[in-house]
Amino acid sequence: MLTQWIFLVSIVILISAESNTKRIFENHSVPISEIPWQASLHRNGKHTCDAVIYSDRIVITAAHCIPTDNNTEITIRVGSSMSNSGGQVVNVLKIEIHEGFGQSLSNDIAVIRLQSPLQMGVNVKSIPLANSSPTPESSASVSGWGSVACHQAESNSLLETKVNIVDLDSCQKIYGQGITKNLICAVPLEKGFCSGGTGGPLVSDGNLVGIVSLGKGCAHPDYPGIYIDVAQQKSWILKAIQKVLCPCSKKV
Repeated sequence: MLTQWIFLVSIVILISAESNTKRIFENHSVPISEIPWQASLHRNGKHTCDAVIYSDRIVITAAHCIPTDNNTEITIRVGSSMSNSGGQVVNVLKIEIHEGFGQSLSNDIAVIRLQSPLQMGVNVKSIPLANSSPTPESSASVSGWGSVACHQAESNSLLETKVNIVDLDSCQKIYGQGITKNLICAVPLEKGFCSGGTGGPLVSDGNLVGIVSLGKGCAHPDYPGIYIDVAQQKSWILKAIQKVLCPCSKKV
């Protein structure tokens, strides 16, 4: 499984490097009030990943966003359309990474407990977890602080784009058997993120259906983005939340 993970990451990097830089990009900037569950994960004060607000104490992100270096300070910014200013910045108290991370791409998920509760409001809201996986050909939205074109820096302003869900059989033909039932594949509707936004939300019908795991290259319609299927991982997520909320669990 680890070999499949490395293979998939290599493919996505290759796609991003070879994509046509003249491809049209049309992520549109959105105010945080339209996506109030969006969060920014910072390492040593710098935005490096996205995250999703589950409650005033819990955010969810991709496991690969969590550094292995214990000396790295992790903070979460919420309530701002800008990744580097505004809103609320809170420290992290505990982190639970999926025990199968590194063995399967489908386990690229982590739960974070915040040191102090978020001040919930118009710009800071939680989003419910989906109970079922999105169906092929259905639409969803993905948001975050991704790039707006190939080989360009990530936007400091929050972006959103629409994607279509791809059936797993088609996705497996592109990426191989590393694509399991615990994953979602989706392609941009002609235009979309170039890269970035990992750890952020894939949303459909007001529910969190996925967590961005691997980038989609430069809006390449033939290479779907890969997301963790929240409905398939919901049991693990809820157990992880209980664990980090337990006073006996280890602090970071």
